[in-house]
Amino acid sequence: MTTIRARMTVAVLAVVLSAGAASAQVSFEQLLDAGQDPGNWYMYSGTYMSQRYSTLTQIDTGNVGDLELQWVWQSRSLEKFEATPVVVDGVLYTIQNPDDIVAMDAATGQVYWIYEYELHEDARPCCGRLSRGVAILDDALFIGAIDGRAISVDARTGRELWNVQVEGARPEAGYAFTHAPQIVEDKVILGTAGGEFGIRGFIVALEAETGEEAWRFYTIPGPGEPGHETWPQGTDAWMHGGASVWLTGSYDPEHDLTYWGIGNPGPDWNGDEREGDNLYSNSVVALDADTGELRWHFQFSPHDEFDYDAVQIPVLVDMEWEGEDRQLMMWANRNGFFYVLDRVTGEFLFGRPFVEVNWATGLDANGRPIRIPGRVPTREGTLIFPGNQGGTNWYSPSFSPRTELFYIPTWLNYSSNYVKEPDVYVEGETFTGGGPRRTGPAVRDRYVNFATDEEGFGAVRAIDPRNGELEWQFDMADFTDAGILTTASDVLFSGGRDGYFFALDARTGEQLWRTSVGERVYSGPMTYVVDGRQHVAVAAGNVLFSYALPD
Repeated sequence: MTTIRARMTVAVLAVVLSAGAASAQVSFEQLLDAGQDPGNWYMYSGTYMSQRYSTLTQIDTGNVGDLELQWVWQSRSLEKFEATPVVVDGVLYTIQNPDDIVAMDAATGQVYWIYEYELHEDARPCCGRLSRGVAILDDALFIGAIDGRAISVDARTGRELWNVQVEGARPEAGYAFTHAPQIVEDKVILGTAGGEFGIRGFIVALEAETGEEAWRFYTIPGPGEPGHETWPQGTDAWMHGGASVWLTGSYDPEHDLTYWGIGNPGPDWNGDEREGDNLYSNSVVALDADTGELRWHFQFSPHDEFDYDAVQIPVLVDMEWEGEDRQLMMWANRNGFFYVLDRVTGEFLFGRPFVEVNWATGLDANGRPIRIPGRVPTREGTLIFPGNQGGTNWYSPSFSPRTELFYIPTWLNYSSNYVKEPDVYVEGETFTGGGPRRTGPAVRDRYVNFATDEEGFGAVRAIDPRNGELEWQFDMADFTDAGILTTASDVLFSGGRDGYFFALDARTGEQLWRTSVGERVYSGPMTYVVDGRQHVAVAAGNVLFSYALPD
């Protein structure tokens, strides 16, 4: 069942539309050229390159300290707010968890309409009843819901256009959609979450006009398909092997490749019944955007037993590499390594740890980790760096073409004791085979360095992607789940679990401004222009904040 919140609200919107203030018409060409139109924020990561970099300069290192709160919008959901809004011509679209769509005035926060979605009672996402955002094409908005449905609504009115159950995405089996869709030409691309429930992950493209399926790529190859040999033969391990997707991918229009990070195999911490590399878990896959055909893949953590999902954002960069102009992909992986790949071919070019790593001594010439014998989960527990949340996780990094630095929201001084336990697949129940534990009482991971019992902490780390060297580091009082935004005026915005939203000098790491938002920042900041003023917006707790310079 789906409803519009109030007819009166829709009527008010119609008046606004007649004045021309909230008409949304976004062509695919506009999405392709999003970087040339920085006053709008057209998609989850800003552009298809996913650099989280804006060419706006009104807010700069000299005046960022004058930022003032412009408006606040309070979500009715108490779930953590991980969505990044989309802004088009003064209208902001975001999510009210779990899957309501909200349209509001980007200058004032006034709500135009809310599309309320009633979830199926069997929806059971592992890690929060939430969505990370919407996508837009022409005059339609799109979301994937946590009960396995895909939905389109009119961006002007909130009226539902179509609502389809994606084939195979059964909520009772743990399938869910949690990320903002990706738009490529006339297709809406989604990947299914649910790796902790023993799903068989897939990425699907739907026709934007109707919701009909255009193509599908299974993240675990079946019998007879390349990669199936990396799962134990004669068993059904591949059918329940996870390999989920829960972050929006990137897109290269020149080569018509859509890139997606793939999550852990299942069960997460016990690989005894799934010997082999377990493709395409913990990989990036490059798919033909027209057909879904696999062009290339690169696996970061073969036969993962540490829950090191490789769902981080693939950041696309064009720059000189060893004397040649190259088309690159940069990746700060949950497993603790930073990678540079050729995004056309998937060739491994460079890799180096960006946090403490003790499960591998490094990477070989092909980028495969050189494992340390015995560093695997055991019944007694094995101390592993980085810990279960990884050196970083789903929170977006940023690359600035001005500084040519790569900025990573990082967890430091952090380990986990990994325990392996027997597990049997039962549909709809978690299928994990153990987890991070503290030695002694069975207490969940305390986010510390178990070797020294020192508290871990969060930081923004700026590294030179050519050599992985640390340029500067900004430490926080607690860990971070916040993404990073950089701008052409060398301002970096981020936040953390300590309840602050702040701005740094992107060249030096010097703190230029901070403000209390009263709760943890779980989202990626974004920026836009409305009425000639640059705003920076961020969600914290279950509240959306927007800041600008004094008028």
